[in-house]
Parts: sequence; structure tokens; C-alpha cells
Amino acid sequence: MRICLVYDCLFPHTVGGAERWYRNLAERLVAEGHEVAYLTLRQWERGAQPDIDGRVRVVIAGPRMALYTEDGRRRIGPPLVFGLGVLWHLLRHGRRYEVVHTCSFPYFSLLAAALARPLGRFRLVVDWFEVWSAGYWREYLGAAGGRIGALVQRACVAVPQRAFCFSELHARRLREEGCRGPVVVLRGLYRGSATPARPRAAEPVVLCAGRLIPEKRVALGVAAVVAAARRIDGLRGVFYGDGPEREALREAITAHGAEAIVDALGFVETDVVDAAFGRALCMLSTSRREGYGMVVVEASAHATPSVVVAGEDNAAVELVEEGVNGVIAASADPEAVAAAIVRVHEAGMAMRESTARWFAENAEQLSLESSLRTVLASYAPAGGSAAR
Repeated sequence: MRICLVYDCLFPHTVGGAERWYRNLAERLVAEGHEVAYLTLRQWERGAQPDIDGRVRVVIAGPRMALYTEDGRRRIGPPLVFGLGVLWHLLRHGRRYEVVHTCSFPYFSLLAAALARPLGRFRLVVDWFEVWSAGYWREYLGAAGGRIGALVQRACVAVPQRAFCFSELHARRLREEGCRGPVVVLRGLYRGSATPARPRAAEPVVLCAGRLIPEKRVALGVAAVVAAARRIDGLRGVFYGDGPEREALREAITAHGAEAIVDALGFVETDVVDAAFGRALCMLSTSRREGYGMVVVEASAHATPSVVVAGEDNAAVELVEEGVNGVIAASADPEAVAAAIVRVHEAGMAMRESTARWFAENAEQLSLESSLRTVLASYAPAGGSAAR
């Protein structure tokens, strides 16, 4: 089968959950014997040749561009340029492909694929990592820009497609927005072992890992650790990651006088974070917006409970079973988050053991392999098979 994957980023030139998903998907498809093209923006130095498994054809649909503003928000220009590049490629070469599989975001590439489909006659598969609410659109782009963004999103929903989401939250929103076809929820993005780590006694460390952007609310994380440290002897907080909020993180540490108990260690290699997971008391995510919550799964694989914060845009709460593999703080109040950390501490080894059991019981559906099998089967025409 001839398949075109469409996303404006390519791992490891940019790092994120969607980037890893599409690279893993590309590698699995070529391993199955399919012919795969990966349509993306150039993110590498001119003259360099990106490689995916040696068999995936990387197609450049636009020049190297800065994707984010200084405050971590997506720029408007690159999605427009990428959309035009996708349209141009598919108008010329769309008939090569039996399936075009694209991320819904950054939207214009999906609209481009929809415009080219009558000529290309390919089947269109779309991943919806998130479906933004009208309120979040207004917050992100302002009143006028938010209305336009919501309308563009709705236009993408209206495109006939085979849709995948990675949480019940966003699947529900997609249906409410008017998606007419079936919406399938993929639960698995984890590529590691299905066997959880053996639970071991924790050090009094709260671990936070992720890109430092405003939605992660790092200042809340610092305040929560400081509040919890008043109730847990020797408690410390460790923040891994980098991004536009790194100064806000440092300022929060200084404002709370927490230099002795909170460390901001920046970007480190994956194996460093993996080792830290197994020793930590808990993984803390104060994020207000998540399309999935991979860090919860990664923590659970290390038998480490998670603390997350309830919120209308936070799908990560779907991966936490209250009191089993973590605790859900009811609000974004530092004292509420601190109380959740204290609950994990007081539960001790019992919660670490139940976290390991939770992961073992859910490992199959949480695995990347389970999602890849579902997607591969979806490529087949009605009544057909995706196998070559």
C-alpha cells in the first residue's frame, strides 16, 4: 500500500508526542512492506538528508521556519506555508497514494488534503490529538482571532475522514463539533516494556518533566512542592525540561525562596529522566491542557504514582485511577496540589505496588503496538485488507 504521512514536524529535529507518533508509524509501515512518504517542513540544515529507517521517503513541503513565538505559541505563517506545500504536492502526486494520513493540527494541511482528494482519490485518515474549546481559542488568539481559529477547526471537522483521537475528552468534543464519521480512540502511545519496574522505596523527590510552556504552569508546580515540603520532611522538587517558561520557573523558585529544595535542571537525556522516575516519590504534572498524558504512562511503568490537576482541557486525568496509580488534585490551588502529593507520600509502598499492577493490567491497550495495529487496519478500503 502507498501511504503519505503529513505533519509539519519530524522527530528528532523537533521533539513531542505527535512527532514520535508519526515517526513510529512510518517505521512500522515500512517494516510491514508498505511504501511510505513523509511530507513535512524542512527542520534541518540545508544539504543534510533526514533518514527514517532508510526506506521512508522524506518530502519537503516548505522551508525551514521558526514554528513558535518567544512565548511558546505557534506562529501563523508556517501552517499557511505548509498547507500550500501540501496542496501543491498532493495536486501533483496525490494519485500515487492510496491513503493520506495527517494530523489535524496545524489545520491547513488537512484542508489542503481535502481539496486535493477529489483529484487524488486517496482515503483520508486524521489524528486529532486535541479539539480546542471556543473558550481556549479566545484565550489563545484573542476574541477575533479565536473566532477565526474555531471556524477553521470546525471546517476541518466537517471534512469526510476516518478520525482517531487519543482520549475520550477530545473524541467527545470532536463528535460535538459535528464529525460525521466514526471516531476511534487510541489508548496506546507507549513504546517501552509491558512489564512494569519492580516497586522500590521512593526518595522524597517530586519529579516534573516536560517542555516548559505556559500551559504547564510551572509556577504552580513550584508553589505546590514548597507547600508539600512543609508537611514532608526533606521533600525536594526536580524540574526537567526547557522552553519559553524557563525564566518563569527560575523566578518562581526565587520568589518562594526555594533554591535549597527545588532544582531546574533543563533538558537532559531520556535515560537520566528514566532513572529519576524509578526513585521519585511521584511525578507531578500541573499542566492545564493535555491531549493524552504520556508522562503518566511513563511514570506508571516505573511504578511511580502521578499527581495531575483536574481541568476541562486536561485529558491526562483519564490515565490516573484515583488512589491506584496516582491522585487527581481537584483544583489548580497550590494547597490542593500539595495535599495530593502528601496523599501519595502517606500511601507509601502500597500505592507504588498498585501503580505497578495498574500498568501491568493496562499495558496492552497503552502500548504503541496496539494503536499501530488499529491504524493499519483502518487503511484498508471497506471489505478489504491493509496487508500487502
